[in-house]
Parts: sequence; structure tokens; C-alpha cells
Amino acid sequence: MTHGKSVFITGAAAGIGRATALSFAKRGYVIGAYDLDEVGLKSLTDEVEALGATIVTGKLDVTDADEMASSVAAFVATTGGRLDVMINNAGILIAGRFEEIPVARHHREIDINTKGVVNGLHAAFPYLKSTPNSAVVNMASASAIYGQAELANYSATKFFVRAVTEALDLEWARYGIRVVAMWPLYVQTAMTTDVKTGTTDSLGIRLTAQDIADDIVKAVDPSRPRRLVHQVHFPVGRQAKALAVGARFSPAWMTRLVNKRLAGS
Repeated sequence: MTHGKSVFITGAAAGIGRATALSFAKRGYVIGAYDLDEVGLKSLTDEVEALGATIVTGKLDVTDADEMASSVAAFVATTGGRLDVMINNAGILIAGRFEEIPVARHHREIDINTKGVVNGLHAAFPYLKSTPNSAVVNMASASAIYGQAELANYSATKFFVRAVTEALDLEWARYGIRVVAMWPLYVQTAMTTDVKTGTTDSLGIRLTAQDIADDIVKAVDPSRPRRLVHQVHFPVGRQAKALAVGARFSPAWMTRLVNKRLAGS
């Protein structure tokens, strides 16, 4: 196998993960696509190979640290030890009033959205360290700007992703590893099919999986201005960019009021 650039993607069988895998395949990357959905991975394999790219797939529960470590190691064994990009994309979204959601579902969301990211980061680190100019992309959310009503637990997991991204971008800079986070609003995927909250009513569900994939590619290979300012967080879409800028420059009471009105709370 030719050892070109490689990318490992969790939650790759559908939605954002799938669109991202195809986008990197078009750029000649060796694709590591991992998910619990083996049927989706099979159809993704057919699409990637039709593009003339190489793909390695595997069933992966991101909440299992040992399974994550063995999956990353198995993929890197096919790339000559190279891991250019690690994309922690796997996640779930549970919407509704906090007290009406069973605590077991809250815990499951925490396990996938936070522990899954930690497991991915830990497993990928040695290979990222040995690969020049490597990068990590963590899937955060615009809900990491301010805690979101009817998405309280989900929003909290994305604050975790935001914090771990910022911290590791500082820690791992010494090894030449960039760590960035994507901040989309609601995306038209299976994850949002049955979601209805105050903010979906006021803001809509406007982004596509391809919108996110396109911005992930840009974040991995940023423009010169983004490199100069060392951009870490990448809001996706006009709405997320406006909310991020507003939160940065508005007083706390104004940010709360805006979010209250958007949520209809």
C-alpha cells in the first residue's frame, strides 16, 4: 500500500462522518472509517473505492477505550505508522426537557460525546506525534457558546469538547499537533430528524453534512490568515458565526437574553 496522508474518522458510516470521509477520499487520503453501523460502512467502502481511494473500515464502540486503541493501531498499521488527521466525529443528540429524559439516556450521551472523544485523543496521540504537521478535529457545536435550553446535557458535553480542544491545542503544540473544533448549528442528518426545540423553530435546520465536511477540510488545511491567528474554533454557517461573534463581544446578560429568546424560554 502507498503510504499517503491518512485520516481516521469515528461515526463515519453516515451523516457528517460519511461526507467527511468522501471529501478526504477525493483528496487522496487513506481513509480509516469506523462506526457501529457495518452496513453503512460497506456502502461507504464502495463509494470511496469508486473514487480510486483506499479505505480501511471497522466496527467501533467509541466508549470502549481498548476497542478504540486497537482500532487506531490496526488502521495505522496499514499506513506505515502515519496518522495525519484524527476526526472525533461520533456523537448523539438527545433533545427535550432535562428532567423528562431518563438519566440513563443522559449518561449514554455523556459517554459517547465526551468519553468517546477522550478515548480517540488518547489512542491517536502517539501516531499524531510521529507524523509531521498532524491535526485533530473534534466535533463540538454552537451549543458550546452558551448552554442551550432543551439540550442541556448535549450542550454540556460540547462545552467539554471545547475545553479539551483548547487545552490540548496548547499542550500538543510542542509536538506540532494542531487541535481544532468545529461549531455547527443544527445539521440535516438522521441525528436531528425528530428533534424539535425552541431553537430549531427559531433558527431552523439549515446546514447539510457536506457543509460541515467542507469546513473540516478547510480547518485541516487552513488559509494563511487562519494560520497566522492560530484559529482553534471554527463556527460553521452564518448563524453560528454570528452567534459566536456576538457571544464574544456582548455582556453576559445580553448573551443570556439572546439565547433565552431564541429558545422561547
